Amino acid sequence: MGRSALLVLDLINEIVHPRGKYGAEGYQQQVADRRVLENAARAIERARAADVPVIYVVVGFTAGYPEWPPGSPIFRAAKPDGRLLLGDWATQVHDAVKPAEGEPVIAKHRISPFHGTGLDLLLRTLGVDTLLLTGVSTDMVILATARDGHDRDYRVKVLEDATAADGPEMHRAALTVIARCAEITTVDEALADEAPSDGAPADGAQAAGAPGADR
Repeated sequence: MGRSALLVLDLINEIVHPRGKYGAEGYQQQVADRRVLENAARAIERARAADVPVIYVVVGFTAGYPEWPPGSPIFRAAKPDGRLLLGDWATQVHDAVKPAEGEPVIAKHRISPFHGTGLDLLLRTLGVDTLLLTGVSTDMVILATARDGHDRDYRVKVLEDATAADGPEMHRAALTVIARCAEITTVDEALADEAPSDGAPADGAQAAGAPGADR
């Protein structure tokens, strides 16, 4: 029998908080309109109750931006504008969905959470064969994770009601593309088959340490 893992992707203050620089560019409004944080929090609660591993991924760069790709249209503004600095408020997971003690927080420097990180090794070690995806944005990290996960022979399910882009049209377009390599589902549907464990859900305490390294 395989095992599922819930991936919480880039739900960081810079992107989903009203004071976040990317959040102010349309992402936060879409997150609010679609109740992404509320739905992701429900998915996290259900996953913890069912003993499904919850793994967080945050995008950012270390001090001095040595990993920053200046030619990237996506990340071009990060260094000049002081965005996405690991260890800062900007790259902390939003309080509504923050990690519980002991839950892994993996830092990445590109769109895909598999690129240059230990995510694949962690998933293999945990015996995971199915990925449940939540996060922002649908056309970036969700799309990249679905494709990379597919090519690594994972079964991928996108929890559509716990994802968003910077606009509804881009969200729908991304889901159309993603549906060719992954299952589009919802929080309730994806976690309905996960049996609750005997233990109580975790209390949601903040994970120890800054989100700047794999743990």
